[in-house]
Amino acid sequence: MNARLLKYNIAAPRYTSYPTVPHWDVESWCEKAWLQSVKLAYEESSEQGISVYIHLPFCENLCTYCGCNTRITKNHAVEEPYIKAVIAEWKMYTAVLGTRPRVREIHLGGGTPTFFSADNLKKLLTGIFNEAQVIDNPEFSFEAHPANTTAEHLQTLFDLGFRRLSLGIQDFDPKVQFVINRKQTYEQVAFVTAEARKLGYTSINYDLIYGLPLQEITGIENTIKKVLGLMPDRIAFYSYAHVPWIKPGQRRFTEADLPQDEEKRALYEKGLGLLSEAGYFDIGMDHFALKTDSLYRSYINQSLHRNFMGYTDRHTQLLVGLGVSSISDSLYAFAQNVKQVEEYIHAVSQGNLPLFKGHLLSPADLTNRKHIADIMCKGTTICNWIDLSISSIKEKLMPLEQDGLIEIQGQRLKVTNAGKAFLRNICMAFDEYVGVPSTQTPLFSKVI
Repeated sequence: MNARLLKYNIAAPRYTSYPTVPHWDVESWCEKAWLQSVKLAYEESSEQGISVYIHLPFCENLCTYCGCNTRITKNHAVEEPYIKAVIAEWKMYTAVLGTRPRVREIHLGGGTPTFFSADNLKKLLTGIFNEAQVIDNPEFSFEAHPANTTAEHLQTLFDLGFRRLSLGIQDFDPKVQFVINRKQTYEQVAFVTAEARKLGYTSINYDLIYGLPLQEITGIENTIKKVLGLMPDRIAFYSYAHVPWIKPGQRRFTEADLPQDEEKRALYEKGLGLLSEAGYFDIGMDHFALKTDSLYRSYINQSLHRNFMGYTDRHTQLLVGLGVSSISDSLYAFAQNVKQVEEYIHAVSQGNLPLFKGHLLSPADLTNRKHIADIMCKGTTICNWIDLSISSIKEKLMPLEQDGLIEIQGQRLKVTNAGKAFLRNICMAFDEYVGVPSTQTPLFSKVI
């Protein structure tokens, strides 16, 4: 591994929020202040509309690489009580807002949203729509498992306004699929892709992961070549986050099974080269898009946004998270739901929002959050170096500038092409919580 890669291959946040969840000040947070921030955010941006994230945690099998909050079960009787609770939670938020909110964006995440039957997904979304106004040309998307997504799923969600889906593939290599317990065939992926396009879905994303156990160059090359034969509109090519102290399921394999350092970087470089040759543009943070896709267009016109759902081409100030472990964001504050299904359903049944922690952003948090968002989404930010708090940040940025990852011209910081692979490192310079311990165990995965 070259010196630059070795230097910057450190544990770093992915910055879907700032401050990151482990550094939230839960002592100063309270539900009353959170709900006040929700009302303020909606008043400030009601014409813009809001985003809604719905976490559907159920999976029939545990994927051992997964870092998401899941509940493993083959009992589909869990669907209806959960749907009832999510709709009830949504009604609590609409009561707080005092209106039927304008919904601009919905994302169904998991878990496995397609664990739910098509009919039950329709019940869920109809319950949401009954308490909302859907703006023109909304962005509705869902995550899907290629092995259990049916034509009925696709048709039902299309009829409800969904035009984007994301398929979790990770790797087509059989030995990798076996060890990560994630099994779907190329034919299943091709079927879902073809059916979605036939119906009129306008953006299809594939999730791929490099650095998985037993993964090799030939395997990742074969996987990406198969993917390129189907030409999805977007590709997320993630680095595997090995955090077995958080997700014990990752102990099905050992560190000896994982590609290390130079080997892992070679997997990324191989994938990057193939994607670039095929016409995919590197948005940043492991995301790639064809130039015909809205994600690319939003990057070019600098309207790209990043939140707990990752990159999106729509910006809303208020994101309401529904379901277990979901995180909501009002710009001024964060709030997270409880993580256990039973606790979640019980809280909602008692008429209580199922919140258990959050964070109220300080003025410094808001300033640093904007810089981090601009770096992540625009590749540039404007800094007032005269400000004492920013001047100390400039000292942290000096090594990054010397290593060619950023350029500083006057008040403008710009990420270089070489720096795109190290966005997390660059953002850390603006993170006042870096180095502040919150637990005795590591918090984040490595950059590479």
